[in-house]
Amino acid sequence: MTEEVTKEAVEAVLLRARERSTLLTDCVDDTELIAQHSPLMSPLVWDLAHIGNQEELWLVRDVGGRDPVRSDIDELYDAFKHSRSSRPTLPLLNPSEAREYVRTVRGKVWDVLEASTFGRTELDMDGFAFGMIAQHEQQHAETMLATHQLRSGPTALVATPAPQAARMPELDEITIPAGPFVMGTDDEPWALDNERTAHQVYLTDFAIDRFPVTNGQFVEFIEDGGYSRPELWSRDGWRHRVDAKLRAPLFWERDSSGWWHETFGVEAPVPPDKPVVHVSFYEAEAYANWAGKRLPTEAEWEKAARWDPESGRSRRFPWGDVPADENLANLGQRHLGPAGVGSYPAGASAAGVEQMIGDVWEWTSSGFHPYPGFRAFPYREYSEVFFGGDYKVLRGGSFGTDSVACRGTFRNWDHPIRRQIFSGFRCARTISGRP
Repeated sequence: MTEEVTKEAVEAVLLRARERSTLLTDCVDDTELIAQHSPLMSPLVWDLAHIGNQEELWLVRDVGGRDPVRSDIDELYDAFKHSRSSRPTLPLLNPSEAREYVRTVRGKVWDVLEASTFGRTELDMDGFAFGMIAQHEQQHAETMLATHQLRSGPTALVATPAPQAARMPELDEITIPAGPFVMGTDDEPWALDNERTAHQVYLTDFAIDRFPVTNGQFVEFIEDGGYSRPELWSRDGWRHRVDAKLRAPLFWERDSSGWWHETFGVEAPVPPDKPVVHVSFYEAEAYANWAGKRLPTEAEWEKAARWDPESGRSRRFPWGDVPADENLANLGQRHLGPAGVGSYPAGASAAGVEQMIGDVWEWTSSGFHPYPGFRAFPYREYSEVFFGGDYKVLRGGSFGTDSVACRGTFRNWDHPIRRQIFSGFRCARTISGRP
């Protein structure tokens, strides 16, 4: 067991995840919990019981070897058995039953944790199963937060305003020199299977934006006809733009005074200094073409975030190896939105690239594929079944991502049309005309 992974640390991340899940489900009435606010999302009550069911399957039954709590509901809460759009028709636990279920399961988990040696099995090594479940709950908490954004009417969620720099920083780019770096990880105790194994990648030199693309920059793209110029879009992207009638990021509207957006039920002018959010891969790609640049590859993004030219090693996070705090990154639903660019200078990477963790998930140009030496663990359905297809990798986490589920090697993926997620991007550029 590493020094960092202790029972107290495990207890803390499990408690933090449950506090957030409770907040996201207790802030609305039962009618809102059982409603489906978008066919893209599950009812909030499904997410809550699913969280408990996964905790029961992995920690109570597998790690603890205990008797099932509710084996009769396993199929109802199997994400592969039922599409999100069909889940409201299922005989789900009602809100009071779901709350009682997750409380009962958590009580048994505390007993399992107390008895655990963090090394009896591979699943239990370094508390991996507990860390996996904490990450899973936080991932669903972010999904539930996205559901709240899709709800009609104001939210009961409370947050402090996101910070912004005292002045608008220069929106320049950083050159990353050619050379090898180590991508992925072998020694992050709670890294998921798709982050493994650590392997050396050689990249030619490239430039990458210091900050994510801002709302103000994206408005320039819109006003220059970006949504009406097919030459800026890929064939699939243009077809989707036309079919979906895209004309601006999701939740944006324009009136005589300018652009407005709705954030968790509150309408406000679009702030020019904050990263653009709720854009699809296709929109990000079109913007990059308009700007004379491109989206970074996943490897380029990770090198810009993790590679330290002085030590020659890859860091856990852009700023170093210590976990994130409120001075380093915008994570954990503290602000309910991105922070202004330049708000986290202490969180810069060794190369000087800023806000690579938190604020917005960043689209890359890469598809979702396994690393060399990949081994599905502890189950194929976490990563392996998603490899290939049209998925695009996103990196860095968002303001709605918890720190336990975000690090320099963490990989997210989604379909290129998705916009309800907290997604943005930054651009890159090939240097010296190299491919």
